[in-house]
Amino acid sequence: MNLKKGIALALTAAALMAFTGCGSNGTTSNGEYKVGVVQLVEHPALDAANKGFVDALKEKGLADKITFDQQNAQADQSNLNSIAQRFVSDRKNLILAIATPAAQSMANATHDIPILGTAITDYEAAKLVKSNEHPGGNVSGTSDMNPVEQQVDLILKVLPNAKTIGTIYSSSEVNSQIQVEKMKAYAATKGIKVEEVTVSNVNDIQQAAQNLVSQHVDAIYVPTDNVVASAMSNLVAITDPAKIPVFGGEDNHVKGGAVMSLSVDYYKLGYQTGLMAAKILTGEAKIEDMPIEMQKEFKLVVSKDKLQKLGITLPEELMNKATMI
Repeated sequence: MNLKKGIALALTAAALMAFTGCGSNGTTSNGEYKVGVVQLVEHPALDAANKGFVDALKEKGLADKITFDQQNAQADQSNLNSIAQRFVSDRKNLILAIATPAAQSMANATHDIPILGTAITDYEAAKLVKSNEHPGGNVSGTSDMNPVEQQVDLILKVLPNAKTIGTIYSSSEVNSQIQVEKMKAYAATKGIKVEEVTVSNVNDIQQAAQNLVSQHVDAIYVPTDNVVASAMSNLVAITDPAKIPVFGGEDNHVKGGAVMSLSVDYYKLGYQTGLMAAKILTGEAKIEDMPIEMQKEFKLVVSKDKLQKLGITLPEELMNKATMI
């Protein structure tokens, strides 16, 4: 090999290394990580999951080695697609996708970069994994499935004479549909009728709420739905004057106007996802082998002001367990 040819080959190799920027352990060439975070929309539950994720990586001592690229899609599919393409072009070492549409867009864009999801109810139903127990691809994460059957039991403990429960959710959210189907099936075993209405966006919520009020529902259950969660004030503006209590899937629903919830803790879910990310980035685990993780303990969160406003007396059994806000 002559000198000129050797120099040319060396320069080519160096250029390739600079372009890929990744070592065999998934780090960038300088030992750092590039982590993309895409959040579907801004609201307290998803914000909390985001914070929990970052905090977990900080507490694992990885924060100084990570460059976070935080993106919010503002509930726009074209934004999600653009963010996904940019993350792939930037060769992120790992992507956090917050909410199902975000994860689906990321999964469609890459089959190589590890994608962790959170604020997603059923990964298998959303076609993100082969199975929740054995994902088998480049997607895993944490589930925000709330205890739907226990939510129905909660409503019946508070309103023992209830005969009809209404529910409102986004027609485009698979996770919400799954929760509502579970709720309907369980309510049927209790002899409870369910009236459901769907919305396309926040502008539909008040009309949907009026529809439920006109059907004389005794209570309304809201699943962990991103559209409704971002505009709870629109819902309770209609239900409060009608003295119809809203039961939410998580505590931010209560902060937004619901009366109570057996709550998913989104900060803890995000933190749990961050611990999974740390294992992937450090090579301790492979994402295809990591089953979907779920929250196991739920907290009863109750709005004291809303109890008074709606004239509801909480049974002593529940009062002793409740976290009042």
